[in-house]
Amino acid sequence: MVQSTSPPAMSGGTAQRVVVEDFFGVIKLFSDGSVVRGDETTIIPPGPYPDAPGVQWKDAVYDAARGLKVRVYRPSPAAAACGSEGNNKLPVLVYFHGGGYCIGAYDQPIFHSFCQRLAAGIPAVVLSVQYRLAPEHRLPAAIEDAATFFSWLRGAGAAEPWLAGSADLSRTFVSGVSAGANLAHNAVVQIASGEIVLEPAVRVAGYVLFSAFFGSEERVATESDPPAGASLTVAMSDQLWRMALPVGATRDHPLANPFAPGSPILEPLPPALVVAPGRDVLYGHVLRYAARLKEMGKAVELAEFVDEGHGFSVGQPSEATEELMGILKRFVNRHAALS
Repeated sequence: MVQSTSPPAMSGGTAQRVVVEDFFGVIKLFSDGSVVRGDETTIIPPGPYPDAPGVQWKDAVYDAARGLKVRVYRPSPAAAACGSEGNNKLPVLVYFHGGGYCIGAYDQPIFHSFCQRLAAGIPAVVLSVQYRLAPEHRLPAAIEDAATFFSWLRGAGAAEPWLAGSADLSRTFVSGVSAGANLAHNAVVQIASGEIVLEPAVRVAGYVLFSAFFGSEERVATESDPPAGASLTVAMSDQLWRMALPVGATRDHPLANPFAPGSPILEPLPPALVVAPGRDVLYGHVLRYAARLKEMGKAVELAEFVDEGHGFSVGQPSEATEELMGILKRFVNRHAALS
């Protein structure tokens, strides 16, 4: 199905629309700012994406004005009991999907399946958050949506029956894959600085970045000499940033490069788990992020998967994804116990 943000130009018009960005036919951005979208299934890895037994899910609206939703997942009572360790409520994992800020959706099968696996495997109540996409809604729109979501979670969301009955919001973790990991980072920075107010209803005990989508004008080694078989190319990454960032911004914009001049001071951050796949052109950015945080005295755990590609966490279940789930479960359980 093709969607357009504006009607096509008339053949007799004086102004000629020119395609300025074409992302595999899935996004066509024109010189007048209009956007035509195609079928994303042409570039999404084929399924099937299995359901996790016993996991229930439902949608709730967190921003009625924009129609934005969050999908709530909760594991089976048996799984919840196994992971409760004496607490009859579960930790909460907020999750932002990937797609370079330009594609993807919280309810796509690839992310829907992964969130079910998270709910069952940790176990936890998982909140998969919808946000606005670029280039129709360039950054900081998605960051603003994250702030709106957390405001909802602190207030009306806490009263949502599934959360009130199953979730311990004092043990909340913020996570995401690719652009969702970038979004998780930026949201946590705003929470740490007080721009987003959560307490006393909600407390962030840690955050998790899967294959984080960071950038800079200076190339890292894995961009200059990309690893063999990388599914995300440097050209693709650059193009997504051009469509996602404010018009005219470079990859040293603070939302792309956390350490660029003008980037927010990183306030005391909660513990972080940073997942770095080695067959990823962004591998150097992820390693630099973890190293810089460690230099600043932050609590950072780095999990490297040298043979995996960008976004492997949401791919088909494998030995690597099973190992990752074990690392994630230990991280959540350890820091949830400290909260």
